[in-house]
Amino acid sequence: MLKDVVRATCVALLCSAVAGPAGAQDVKSAELAVEALTPAEIAEREARKACKVEICSAFHLRKPEGPDITCNVLKSWRKEQLQKMIERAKVSWPWGPVKCVADIKLKRADLIKAMGDKSYVAQLDTHEVNCEVDRDKEAPAKISFSFAPKVTFEGGKATKASLNWGKIEAPTLVKGAMWTATATDNTFNVLQSTLVEDINVFIADKCLEVKAEWR
Repeated sequence: MLKDVVRATCVALLCSAVAGPAGAQDVKSAELAVEALTPAEIAEREARKACKVEICSAFHLRKPEGPDITCNVLKSWRKEQLQKMIERAKVSWPWGPVKCVADIKLKRADLIKAMGDKSYVAQLDTHEVNCEVDRDKEAPAKISFSFAPKVTFEGGKATKASLNWGKIEAPTLVKGAMWTATATDNTFNVLQSTLVEDINVFIADKCLEVKAEWR
């Protein structure tokens, strides 16, 4: 049972990393289950929106002018949202809310070529993610990890992707499970289909939500 709980924790945190500004499908489903956002959650969403607009603008307008895109993205998940994300593992979320901060770094030229070239492989910079897990009566667990995605685009759509996980800093028990999960993904690329789907949903659908801003 303890192994399952740790695995569930890893699933939730790995989903956090994969989701990025757009939000993975499991995360989207979890958010729909929450009826109303708190003022803090609304503020987070609006802060992420600015980053989303910048990325979508580069993807769709393809203007080379301007700096590369750098965003500091904050995302929090409620306990019930996390439970929704991991329910397929048939375990319950054992702790409280999770808050993650990710540094997004994207070269404008990569985004333009991804959409404009017939075929393009984008090797993105290393991204750092720092999370804090509320553990009720215990001190919050601080977890950090890095990854450097590599994405192949064909005709403006992602077709292949790997996350290329790097360092992990976490409490011993969680770190061991996360190391196993990320090492497995680095070897077998088990999250490729999820990442490819999320990138394409972001470009095709999520960008339309802020089209008025990036136009």
